[in-house]
Amino acid sequence: MKKLFLCVPILALAGCVELGMAPKDTTPEMLAQWDAAVASIGCDLVSESDYLPVELQTGIPRPMLIEIAQYKIQKQEAVSLENGGVRSVVGACAPQPEAQVAQAG
Repeated sequence: MKKLFLCVPILALAGCVELGMAPKDTTPEMLAQWDAAVASIGCDLVSESDYLPVELQTGIPRPMLIEIAQYKIQKQEAVSLENGGVRSVVGACAPQPEAQVAQAG
């Protein structure tokens, strides 16, 4: 019984490592391409009119774009939108401090 309790923290840690990993078969270049392409369309991936230009710019198929978006959300490099889309919050899409102040006032 004691051995079982010793394994639990190890299994929990293994799960945490898995969450932080990039999707299978992606490269750092692909992640950077995703950031640049999403920025070029206004930072939001929501509908067909958003996904199509990102697919064309990056050459990344839609299922992988979605996996990358989920990974970016986990890494806090993107946020989920109420309409089911995703907004990038890094690079050119990073929120501007003056825009936040103007919205608050």
